[in-house]
Amino acid sequence: MRLISWLIRAFIFFALFAFALNNQQPAIVRWFFGVQWQAPMVIVVLAAFAAGCAVGVLAMLPDLWQRWQLKRQLKPAAPVPAAAPPGSVMPPEFAAEHPPRVGP
Repeated sequence: MRLISWLIRAFIFFALFAFALNNQQPAIVRWFFGVQWQAPMVIVVLAAFAAGCAVGVLAMLPDLWQRWQLKRQLKPAAPVPAAAPPGSVMPPEFAAEHPPRVGP
């Protein structure tokens, strides 16, 4: 399974490397008010991908924050120690951590 994983990673790396080599021609990104940015096309595509990832993460943050707050509110209080079994001479605070042995 590790070999297959490394083969997939190598394939993705070489595919992206070939993409970068094939897209080295300059590209011009024209913004508003006559502002423009000139860079190799692979850099422009990488910047667009990174911007899309950032927007996606920012879109997920409100839901993650709400789930984190709900999880924090529902966190249980400190665990209650179990009561000692009937006929036991062990104090109740040790009953849950140190149960009596069974057998010889």
